[in-house]
Amino acid sequence: MRIGTDLVEIDRIRHCVERYGESLCGKVFTPYEWQFCWKKNIPWPSFAARFAAKEAVAKAFGVGFGASLRWVSVEVRNDAQGSPYVQLDEFGKMLLQKYQATEVQISLSHHRTTALAVALLA
Repeated sequence: MRIGTDLVEIDRIRHCVERYGESLCGKVFTPYEWQFCWKKNIPWPSFAARFAAKEAVAKAFGVGFGASLRWVSVEVRNDAQGSPYVQLDEFGKMLLQKYQATEVQISLSHHRTTALAVALLA
């Protein structure tokens, strides 16, 4: 079992999204995540929580973003009840196999200024 966690300032992510705009879609956030966040009245906590989730998953894998894992390798989706879950691309699935895990479980939270994510390889 491996665990990763990340805490991020919501304003930091808001500034990045405002500055770089749609160029972040497909590089940091998947199209699904991009659309999901923009559907919110205030999208910044959702963007920040997903950013933190990606970092937490990378930490659980023990890698940084680059050749073995891309930002968009980790996609945060929501099930019918609204609970977040991780969907991995082929890079993420290879890392999952490396650690003999079958899934990545996540928990997300945010408050006024920060967003938190915890990832567990199960």
